[in-house]
Order: sequence, then structure tokens, then C-alpha cells
Amino acid sequence: MGKLIYAAIASLDGYVEDEAGKFDWAVPDEEVHAYVNDLERGVGTYLYGRRMYETMVFWETADGEGEPAVFADYAEVWRAAEKVVYSRTLREVSSARTRIEPEFDPDAVRRLKDAAATDVSVGGSELAGQALAAGLVDECHLFLFPILVGGGKRALPDGTRAQLELLDERRFGNGVVHLHYRVAAGAR
Repeated sequence: MGKLIYAAIASLDGYVEDEAGKFDWAVPDEEVHAYVNDLERGVGTYLYGRRMYETMVFWETADGEGEPAVFADYAEVWRAAEKVVYSRTLREVSSARTRIEPEFDPDAVRRLKDAAATDVSVGGSELAGQALAAGLVDECHLFLFPILVGGGKRALPDGTRAQLELLDERRFGNGVVHLHYRVAAGAR
């Protein structure tokens, strides 16, 4: 059985993108990128909403030329995983190993977790909020960047509530802090 993991890069004030929809402030340096790569290696399936998929599909064709080795490494990690995109509007995908589902079905995700030999990752704050509300998320990884953006899209939508247990923390040279939480027993 795999765990369902939510990982997000966020500003210190809790946003994954600013009010203009930008997240250029969240580009990880090589140390953070290598850590994220290692974290993502255990993921066999990514669950995305349409917007997050449209952001992440970049990795399908990224060649890494002129980029640090961690860039190409992440592209390989991403391409190796299955992807499920929840969308009522998307009709076709532009990446291999990808399928579209019209809506998020907690029971189907529960069955996916139960049958998985690897972990499952939920990407995007809105979808993660739905998964948390359904009691499906087992762990959260938050990478807090040393910046305040003052507003935008929250790392977790309002109304999301869960008791968390801190499992680990790490401070990176660029000021990023990683917080690793387990969703507390009984809170799921």
C-alpha cells in the first residue's frame, strides 16, 4: 500500500503563487532540487488538477541542456511516473503514461493507494485540499521559501483542517526550510 503525499513549494506567508499567478520566486537551487528529486523518486503516480498538469507537463520534453544535472534528473523521475489529471475541460494530454478523469473520486483514489506498490503524490493546493478533506493524505512536505508575496493562491485552501505530527525538518543553505508532517492518526 502506498502513501498519499502532498508536497508544495510555498512562500513563508503560505502561497504557492502570488496575486499575479507567478511563482518565479520559487525556483529551487541545486541543493533543494536534489532533495526534491530524492523525495519524488518513490512516487509512482501523480494526481493533478488541470492547471497543475499544464504547469508540470513541461518536464515531458525538458532536455536539460545547459541546466544543472538535477534538472535532467527530475525530468526522468517525472516521466517515469503515471499521471492522473482531474479535469472536465481537458480532452487530451501531451505526456506519456497519463490519463484524464472527469472528477476527483475519493473512493477511486483510496483503491489506487491500497493497490499501489509505490507512493502517490497529489499536486496542486485545491486538489490536495479535497484529498485532505476526504481523509486520504498521509504526509505533507512543505518547502517554505524565504519570501513574503502578500497574497495569491494558498498552499492549502481555506477550510482545510487536519492535525499534523512533525516527522522531520531541514534547513537549506539558501534559507528554504523543509517541513515533513504526517497527518495524525484519527485525523484522516
